[in-house]
Amino acid sequence: MAEIIIEQVVVYGAVMLLCFATIFFYMRKQTRKSKEILEKVAVAKEEGLFEPVSLHPYIDLNACIGSAACVADCPEKDILGIVDGKATVINTSNCVGHGACFHACPVEAISLRIGTETRGVDLPHVNENFETNTKGIFIAGELGGMGLIKNSVEQGQQAIENMIKLKKPSKENVIDVVIIGAGPAGIAATLAAKKNGLSSVTLEQDSIGGTVYTFPRAKLVMTSPMNLPLFGKVKLYDTSKDELLQLWNQVINEHEIKITENTKVETITPLQDDTFKVVTNSGKEFVSNYVLLATGRRGSPRKLNIPGEESQKVAYRLLEPERITGKKIMVVGGGDSAVESAMLLMEGNDVTLSYRKDKFARIKPKNREAIAEAIENSSIDAIFNSNPVSIADKTIEIKVDDETDPRILENDLVYIFAGGELPTSFLQKAGVEITKRFGHIVKKY
Repeated sequence: MAEIIIEQVVVYGAVMLLCFATIFFYMRKQTRKSKEILEKVAVAKEEGLFEPVSLHPYIDLNACIGSAACVADCPEKDILGIVDGKATVINTSNCVGHGACFHACPVEAISLRIGTETRGVDLPHVNENFETNTKGIFIAGELGGMGLIKNSVEQGQQAIENMIKLKKPSKENVIDVVIIGAGPAGIAATLAAKKNGLSSVTLEQDSIGGTVYTFPRAKLVMTSPMNLPLFGKVKLYDTSKDELLQLWNQVINEHEIKITENTKVETITPLQDDTFKVVTNSGKEFVSNYVLLATGRRGSPRKLNIPGEESQKVAYRLLEPERITGKKIMVVGGGDSAVESAMLLMEGNDVTLSYRKDKFARIKPKNREAIAEAIENSSIDAIFNSNPVSIADKTIEIKVDDETDPRILENDLVYIFAGGELPTSFLQKAGVEITKRFGHIVKKY
């Protein structure tokens, strides 16, 4: 009997010891991981990547169970992590609004928001049907806060579907909808309008593709499938700008869709008969039942307002870097667009990067590593704490903060990436209200 008791004590003791050991090593591993995430958070705060700049996940810590499904599903990586059994944001400013974390959370603890409690973001008033406070004017895509291509495509379609539900009667010489912008939202809306038998006109101030068209040629712009009206499901991964633009042009040509490029809309005027008059920079006018604004948030590029900026050698986007060789180039800016463009131009050119701050902030980790290497091996000359003050035919003048006299550098081309400005005045003239939103919920369960 004593032997049986001893045997049971040994067996149960061994099992308990194994359980305690498993728990101990698991807890130690979790503690180590939590410490690593906290260190990443500290670095993100130091580098200015912790605070979000656009759409981002907000975590309800009371509901979060630390499943880490959100971490695993995030395509960007290092946006989210787990600390002490709860999810936390890390490099939040690198979030591009995929929403994968939102859908992955098993307990609905994540909402997608724009702005924070301390940093507001100017947003036009848009309801759940994508209609603004001015009845008949709709907004889809980046302008409303959702910048991801897939989201923009979905919103462009949904906006058209919501117009159909309103059932405005057709009028003689009145177009059903004028679509402003031929980016992802505008193209999807144009296809959806034709699919549903609506008459439409699509106007684009630049070229088909909108903001996507301005990306460097090789930049990846899409990482998940989407549905295009009249075409179906598009399964493209790691897709370049060219591939995506070719697809859009294919669909547009196959379905005889007309998009008027290089045409900027100057005014949208509500008329007494519940229609809208849309006037372009060429003086052409359209009257429509509805207007869909599918433009980007940036509107027009932000300019430096310095002498010589109107020169033809100054550009605000980089289209075909592989065609530019043997030039002395100045790239102005410190964001991802500026850094990526400078690195695309550094082969075969003499590239200088001017940035107004003392170090890069809010750029993706891969870009940070690549630009640091390029500067270290002298492929790019970076001048921090500097601002261009004038541009001449063969030179550019740069003022560096701790230097008395400005530097005058030989120069052939200037690329300025200073962001863009929300078209506030344009929207307000059309009657669309704009409010600074703090922690505004864009999507919740």
